[in-house]
Amino acid sequence: MVIAEAPPRRAPAAVPHPKRNWPPFDCVALVLQGGGALGSYQAGVYEALAERGLHPDWVAGISIGAINAAIIAGNAPDERVARLKGFWETITANHLLDWAATHPQFAPQGEVARGLFNRMSATLTALFGAPGFFEPRYPAPWWQPDGSMQATSFYSAERLKNTLERFVDFDRINAGETRFSAGAVNVRTGNFVYFDNEHREIRAEHVMASGSLPPSFPATEIDGEFYWDGGLVSNTPLQWVVDAEVRKDTLAFQVDLWPAEGPLPRNLAEVMTRQKEIQYSSRTRAGTDQFARVQRVRGALADLLAKLPKELRNAEETEVLREVAGHNVYNIVQLIYRSKKYERHSKDYEFSRLTMQDHWRAGYQDASTSLRHREVLERPAHRDGVFTFDFLKEEQRPSRASIPTIVRKGQRPPSRKSR
Repeated sequence: MVIAEAPPRRAPAAVPHPKRNWPPFDCVALVLQGGGALGSYQAGVYEALAERGLHPDWVAGISIGAINAAIIAGNAPDERVARLKGFWETITANHLLDWAATHPQFAPQGEVARGLFNRMSATLTALFGAPGFFEPRYPAPWWQPDGSMQATSFYSAERLKNTLERFVDFDRINAGETRFSAGAVNVRTGNFVYFDNEHREIRAEHVMASGSLPPSFPATEIDGEFYWDGGLVSNTPLQWVVDAEVRKDTLAFQVDLWPAEGPLPRNLAEVMTRQKEIQYSSRTRAGTDQFARVQRVRGALADLLAKLPKELRNAEETEVLREVAGHNVYNIVQLIYRSKKYERHSKDYEFSRLTMQDHWRAGYQDASTSLRHREVLERPAHRDGVFTFDFLKEEQRPSRASIPTIVRKGQRPPSRKSR
């Protein structure tokens, strides 16, 4: 169940966005999955979007996606990339490994050497934490008294609050110029909730709650309730954006860190990797397909209501149906990080500067590749309402997938060639 919890007080009224002429949508949304150290891929995606002048009206994230979203929403457009770089350079600083990023000629070459480097980096993170982010508990949690927060997690994330306040202007988020949403789970009720600046004042604690993944991190207390990482229930906040209270024509960039598809594992290490990918991909493709079917029904209902005889148009039942009917259109651009072969199950806590830069470049290149296809930024001409794009499949062949129709078993969805 997805709900927005009742706020203690309402945030300041949103600043109206200037009329949009390009791209021809009412809202540009950036939707960011959780995935720990993989999150610099999202920063690279944002850099490519910013270079094209695509500054989102709405950023929604889970876990590390919520942190990136807060940095984007909490800074002026011309400062966002620099602030993202500052954050990622802060949490990946490690004097034992930084040589690999600052002196590329000495960086490990080949999959075997790079795999060893990554595993060593992940081991150091597990032992010592990440600067400005988290650190291990001493003594360990099983030596802590029951009932204390110290007994519920292996790491403390207290450092993150100062880091967030350093890189995020929360007054700017609460002014509402850019809508911000972060997903979390209420530990007591089990309900999935969104902290949204249209419904409440946002503080660093709300961002931290979205990334409080147990048992690594403790629950975050907010107004007497405790919250864990939203990825426990759903790691992709697309539904919250497309099912908004007021539906708008939307161009959404959905940036996933975990691929739903992958090869059959050959050993236990690959089993652990594939388990994480399936768990945290959150069935995003199935969710998008379901949304496309719902939109088709909404459009058909709007057409039907327009044909009703005059005596039925103001009926109480008609008013209820009119609330869900409509012809809004959506372009959903899917950008999915695809791991290198040397990256294993520890890839979400491998915080080396070298790997961070690799992920950032991959995000920048993938977003740039997608934006070269002009149909991404064009308003759909049909009335069915939903187009999804994924130009980055393994075969690397540009394709456009239209999913406005219900696909029968064994039938492929209709498609059009890229222009």
